[in-house]
Amino acid sequence: MQTQLAPQFINTPEGVEAAHILGKCVHCGFCTATCPTYQLLGDELDGPRGRIYLIKQMAEGQAPTEKTRLHLDRCLTCRNCESTCPSGVQYGNLIDIGRKWAEENTPARPLSQRLTRWALKEGLTSPRLFNSAMTLGRLVRPLMPASIQRKIPLVKNTGLANATDPYQRPQTSHSRKMLLLEGCVQPGMLPNINSATARVLDALKIQLVSAPNATCCGALRHHLNDQEGAVANVKQNIDAWWPLVEAGAEAIVMTASGCGVMVKDYGHLLANDPTYAAKAQSISKLTKDISEILPLLQNELIELVGSDPKPGVVYHPPCTLQHGQQIRGKVEGLLTSLGVGVRLCADSHLCCGSAGTYSVTQPELSEQLRTQKLQHLNAACEESGADVIVSGNVGCIAHLQQKNTPVLHWIEMVDQLVSQKNTAH
Repeated sequence: MQTQLAPQFINTPEGVEAAHILGKCVHCGFCTATCPTYQLLGDELDGPRGRIYLIKQMAEGQAPTEKTRLHLDRCLTCRNCESTCPSGVQYGNLIDIGRKWAEENTPARPLSQRLTRWALKEGLTSPRLFNSAMTLGRLVRPLMPASIQRKIPLVKNTGLANATDPYQRPQTSHSRKMLLLEGCVQPGMLPNINSATARVLDALKIQLVSAPNATCCGALRHHLNDQEGAVANVKQNIDAWWPLVEAGAEAIVMTASGCGVMVKDYGHLLANDPTYAAKAQSISKLTKDISEILPLLQNELIELVGSDPKPGVVYHPPCTLQHGQQIRGKVEGLLTSLGVGVRLCADSHLCCGSAGTYSVTQPELSEQLRTQKLQHLNAACEESGADVIVSGNVGCIAHLQQKNTPVLHWIEMVDQLVSQKNTAH
C-alpha cells in the first residue's frame, strides 16, 4: 500500500515508521477474521484493515474526526491481527502512532472521558494511591456491583504450609540473580504472583531482586496517549535497573505479560534517543517472561515436584504473550512435563476483553468478550474435569474472576507443587 506522507509527517520518525508499516499491508483482509471487535460489531472500520485505512488517511493529511478516534479507541491492541497477517504488518506500532495523531488533531474529549483517563493514568501507576484504594475497596467490597467486585480480589490462602505471612518471600542469597519488575497494579491486587515467582526461583537456586526506584512499565500511559509520561516511566526503569544489570543480573523477569511486551519494546520506543537507545536495547534483550525462563530449568523443576499425574487445568493464554510476544506453547509444555494436564478452550487465540484499561474505557465491548471467553473456559473445564483456570497476566486474571471456578496465575500452581513437595519431605 503506497502512502504519500503529508508535509508535516515527512522526515519525522513517526511518519517514516507509519509509511514503512503501511507499505507492507496488501489489504488482504485475513486480519479481520481474527479481530474481536470486528467479530462483535461487523464494521470494517472496527477491524484492523479499516483502522489501517483511517491511519493512512491521516498520514496523507486528511483531518481525523471524533469518529476516527472512536474506531481507534475500540481497538483492544490484542495484536491477534499480527499473528494472522501474512505480510508482517506491525499493527501494534501503527495503532499507537494513529492514536497519537488522532488525539492531537481532534477536539478535546468530553470531560467525563478526560477525568476517567486521568484517574487511570495517575491512580493505577501510583502504588501508594492504588494500594490505599484497594485496601478501602476490600472493606466495602460486599456493597459494590459484581463488575466492580471482580476488580477487588480478596486476600487468599496461598496453600503454603506454616506461612505466617501468606505472601512471604525467601531471604536466601544465591550467586545467580534475576531482576523482577514488581508492577504497579499487581502488588496491590494480586500480590501472591510475584511472591510465588520468587519462591519458585529460590527453590531453583536463583535469587529474585527488585530495584527500589523502578516504576510502572509505561504501558498504561502509553496506551492512553500519554506518550511523554510513558517515556518518563521507561527512562526511570532503565536508570533503576542499569546498575543491577551491570552487576550481573541474568534477566529481567516479567510475571505480567502486559508489562513484558512493553519492556521488550523499550529498544523501539527509545531508538532515536542518543542517551538511552543502547541501554534500552539491552534492557529489551534481557527481558523474559517467566514462561521463557522456567522451561530452561525444566529438568531441575521436575526433580523438585516430579512428573506424576496431577490435577489438570484450563489455560487462557494472554494476548500480550501469544500475539504481542509471540510466545506459544511454553506454559502448556512446562506444566505437562510436571504432570499437570493442560487444556485450551475454544477460540483460545481471542482476547478476553481485559486489555489493560479497556474494561474501563470500553465496558460494553469488554463485558461481551468476557462473557464469551468464560463460556468457552468453563466449557473446557467441564469437558476436561479441571477445576482451575490459569493465565499469565494480571489483567486477564482479575477480569475473568468468577464465583465458582478460581482463576490463578500458572506460577502460583507451580509454587503450590513445590511447597507441597517440600512439606512432604
